[in-house]
Amino acid sequence: MEEEKKPLTFELFTNWCMILIIFSIITTIGNIVGYNHPLNDSFIGLLILCGISLAGLILEKVIPYHIPSIIYISILGLILSVPWAPTSPTIIYYTSKVELLSITTILLAYGGIAMGNNWGEFKRIGLRGVIVTLFVIFGTYICSALIAQGVLMSTNMI
Repeated sequence: MEEEKKPLTFELFTNWCMILIIFSIITTIGNIVGYNHPLNDSFIGLLILCGISLAGLILEKVIPYHIPSIIYISILGLILSVPWAPTSPTIIYYTSKVELLSITTILLAYGGIAMGNNWGEFKRIGLRGVIVTLFVIFGTYICSALIAQGVLMSTNMI
């Protein structure tokens, strides 16, 4: 049974904008403190990323096909940043001033808060789910560390 798409409302649009603005402010602070990127460049880069995300979210609601918004966001980002696009130099310059780790830190914090708000669902997963989750996190960390070690050794940085 196919789920009905919720319509785009002013309230939904406002919620998206508020979330993206809060996300941009917190990530900009992380970019400045953690990576010493200039305030203007970081914030402009995040506004570009949030604008593309917002456009993709709107397209997902407006276009009648059931295509996830991440597809629209990816396609928009790709079209706007391909080398022959007139927007490419600007988008690449400003978005390169946004560090991936500052973005993922905020996303993981939000995920943790969201999970904390739904303990009933978390309990329903049970002990097996918790064990699998811990193995996934541990495996991801170990594999990431091994890849980083290999790259750093192959480039003679360590």
